[in-house]
Amino acid sequence: MKNEYRTHNCNEINLSDVGKEVRISGFVDTIRDLGGLVFLDIRDMYGKTQVVTSGKEDVVDFASRIPIESSVCVEGTVRKRDPETYNPNITTGEVEIVIKNIQVLGKRTKMLPFEINSNQDVREDLRLEYRFLDLRGDKLKNNLILRANVIQFLRNQMIEQGFLEIQTPILTSSSPEGARDYLVPSRLHAGKFYALPQAPQQFKQLLMVAGIDKYFQIAPCFRDEDSRADRAPGEFYQLDMEMSYATQEDVFSVIEPVIYNTFKKFSNKKICEYPFPRISYKEAMLKYGTDKPDLRNPLYIIDLSEFFNKCTFKPFIDRTVRAIKVNKHLSKGFHEKMLQFATSIGMGGLGYLEVQNDLSYKGPIDKFIPTELKGELLNLASLEKGDTIFFIADDEKRATDLAGQIRTELGNRLNLIDENIYSFCWIVDFPMFELDEHNKIAFNHNPFSMPQGGLKALNSQNPLDILAYQYDIVCNGIELSSGAVRNHDPEIMIKAFELAGYSKEHIEEKFSALFNAFQYGAPPHAGIAPGIDRMLMLLTNSETIREVIAFPLNSKAQDLMMGAPGNVTREQLHDVHIKLDLKQ
Repeated sequence: MKNEYRTHNCNEINLSDVGKEVRISGFVDTIRDLGGLVFLDIRDMYGKTQVVTSGKEDVVDFASRIPIESSVCVEGTVRKRDPETYNPNITTGEVEIVIKNIQVLGKRTKMLPFEINSNQDVREDLRLEYRFLDLRGDKLKNNLILRANVIQFLRNQMIEQGFLEIQTPILTSSSPEGARDYLVPSRLHAGKFYALPQAPQQFKQLLMVAGIDKYFQIAPCFRDEDSRADRAPGEFYQLDMEMSYATQEDVFSVIEPVIYNTFKKFSNKKICEYPFPRISYKEAMLKYGTDKPDLRNPLYIIDLSEFFNKCTFKPFIDRTVRAIKVNKHLSKGFHEKMLQFATSIGMGGLGYLEVQNDLSYKGPIDKFIPTELKGELLNLASLEKGDTIFFIADDEKRATDLAGQIRTELGNRLNLIDENIYSFCWIVDFPMFELDEHNKIAFNHNPFSMPQGGLKALNSQNPLDILAYQYDIVCNGIELSSGAVRNHDPEIMIKAFELAGYSKEHIEEKFSALFNAFQYGAPPHAGIAPGIDRMLMLLTNSETIREVIAFPLNSKAQDLMMGAPGNVTREQLHDVHIKLDLKQ
């Protein structure tokens, strides 16, 4: 579309335009002054075009003095470049524009804090402070383009499946949902606060009660929690969905093709076909040492607690003993490095055995295994000559966690992870309850999930044996989403909270709208909310989630560009009835 500033984008000009008068606008990417002739590469969001002075002294002098990264408009005639000067790296590499007129629209007057599209190593705090410059670079720009395309693709798939897109409130009430709330003081109601939603959880369930059969939205969520590589502090986005008269299987049948099609469309990597493998929480914790298993890692964990109770190695007796077999003989140096890693994560040591050619063992704990039990260990661990087996012993919870970390470290150090695969799985059958640090019954996952067996299970079973209709979808060791069949029955809800030490009055106070709505005939419903930022992190092979967010907070939840969080005036505080007490 022609306008005052451009007839073409910087990727559109080609041989068919030779001889035409054109206008382009963009940033000055590079300048090459050859003495009497100046070449400039002009860059916009879509690509680059080379422009060249005609030889007029005034134009040459003006063009040579334009600061890099200034915004310019160039008008001129397209001509074919000499074949030996073709640039195959850009779509306009066979042509150039002979400058008739060049106008500086926005002059750069400050020194650049770093070069755009450079391979130089730039501190992240500097990149975040000047995010508007960092976004000019190809990497982040392409990430944002991909983000827009992925969100549009997700939205279209949900609409095609009959889901209605509905926006839920940003200003809402505070409720305990697992993380700290961001609070917003009320001007009209002194001493009272809104909260930014940690998720649209209660609203989407209320929509089900309202008779909205299938809901979704690209939902912003706000949680005041610590940063990590796959978690952004402050704000993140998810594909939030809920459906009425639905079971766990119905949710799976909706979301699996959405996830599969998205990764298939926007990546060249191999993707496991759906239905995705389903692994119980119990099996995942035993076999992989985590409820977020990376299935690209072929190593798995076995339990040898009973076996070592028959041996004489005291550190393993009456302990949970987990083992990991590696089909490889490992060097002494490798063992030393693994021992260093083990001690760095709090282990006292890392036992191991190597299987010799005669199926005997070599290793520091061989002498503690009675001769008559050596063959039993071979069978239990399916050991063969040349194998190495590692042992982790502690109480059950720590042994599980430590074995998971050792499995991951072995997989990485032995280069067992295929980086060209997306391996998805469902983790299902989470425990409804667990013991907290005070040895009291607490919710394990989501308090609003439906217990398997319903009210009968709550009344008759040991709470620690009750499973819930809860499920996570995991890809390459990253949890993409949690979901559940919701507890829509007030009687079941009251009993579930009672087992966790909460009264009916607590439910009515903290979740008043939802509990009240369930008194009016709520349909069974279920849902899930895949994290969009984490999906994009996987699709772009980014090391941190900040690389796929336009303006992220840093690891300390600060916006270095905008200066947030920042101070406000006394008048602003007075309006919302707040006085600060900053005494330590």
